[in-house]
Amino acid sequence: MNKPGITIDIPGFGKLQINAILSDYTGTLSFGGKLSPGVKDRLLRLAQLVDIHVVTADSCGTAEKELEGLPLICRKLAGPGEDAQKQRYAMELNPRCLASLGNGVKDRLLMKLVKEAGGLTIAVDNGEGCAHEALRHANIFVAGAVNALDLLLEPTRLRATLRF
Repeated sequence: MNKPGITIDIPGFGKLQINAILSDYTGTLSFGGKLSPGVKDRLLRLAQLVDIHVVTADSCGTAEKELEGLPLICRKLAGPGEDAQKQRYAMELNPRCLASLGNGVKDRLLMKLVKEAGGLTIAVDNGEGCAHEALRHANIFVAGAVNALDLLLEPTRLRATLRF
């Protein structure tokens, strides 16, 4: 990785070194299949700091078009076991250095892996709800994709929420 990453030292929580973001798309970065307003700008800014990966079942079939031109990797999953596929993808990226974003049951294994490895997990309700299984494995819950991405752009906000 040739990017600076995001370093956050959180008293009582520990030091996070985020080198990549791994996010779901449907209901996490989008609402009704459309990229939420303000998300594109934040992804562009974050891409200067970390690698960004979007791994999605793409329930609405719009992810590739909506994310077109952004400096990220978008991987569409197919077949059964999408939750396990997301988890395997995270293992390839070093889950200790990941920030993962998700909202659905299919994000639970990804978020569990990242949290147990010492990375950062953010459950996001972007207007389509957030499954209990995703919440259970989150370090933090946030309303809205923009707010979730802003936590990474303004790490003091994370520090204030997660310190103890």
